[in-house]
Amino acid sequence: MKKYGAEFIGTFWLVLGGCGSAVLAAAFPDTGIGFLGVALAFGLTVLTMAFAIGHISGAHLNPAVSVGLWVAGRFPAKDLLPYIVAQVLGGIVAGGVLYLIASGAAGFDVAQGFASNGYGEHSPGGYGLWAAMLTEIVMTMIFLFVIIGSTSRLAPQSFAPIAIGLCLTLIHLISIPVTNTSVNPARSTGVAIYAGGWALAQLWLFWVAPIIGGALGAVLYRFVRSDREVEAVAQAE
Repeated sequence: MKKYGAEFIGTFWLVLGGCGSAVLAAAFPDTGIGFLGVALAFGLTVLTMAFAIGHISGAHLNPAVSVGLWVAGRFPAKDLLPYIVAQVLGGIVAGGVLYLIASGAAGFDVAQGFASNGYGEHSPGGYGLWAAMLTEIVMTMIFLFVIIGSTSRLAPQSFAPIAIGLCLTLIHLISIPVTNTSVNPARSTGVAIYAGGWALAQLWLFWVAPIIGGALGAVLYRFVRSDREVEAVAQAE
């Protein structure tokens, strides 16, 4: 239960910190933090929680990460569903806290999107369904590739949180204009529930694409990993 609690808290922080920066600070009167600030915020949430709870739960904070690590043989199937439930609940509670904070400002309108992910007319740059699907699959694939590689037994593991946090920052810098960047079904669900309407109608894509991408990232890494790493894993088992 401590592992599941850690995943709940970690995902809560990811959604509150990342989506909170988008809702509260991205376009703050006259000089907000913009895309760059939001991208850094998401990366920093993962970086800080990887150091804080990585030794407890692995700091997945993302159903696509849990699925990808399972496909890679790095995560037990018995923990997969409880992790995903904890992550989604953490995201939803964070979305609720953010809603309460944001609604304290005059003129707040959740219908404007509430940092939700979308495609078509709800994409920040007007990108269509297939562009959004491809973006989410590829970005999540590379994210898992970096996660698995940087946490390998042969990698300098003390630096893994930095690599993972910077990778998520870069992913946001690339893809915020396309989908507002998900690569995380829990992050998407946590705000879509409060935005409702189109955000819920398009939520399916931000479950399907990241999970496909996560699985592909695991397969890709297994293909390129060195014989030395395979031997190290076999010896550990």
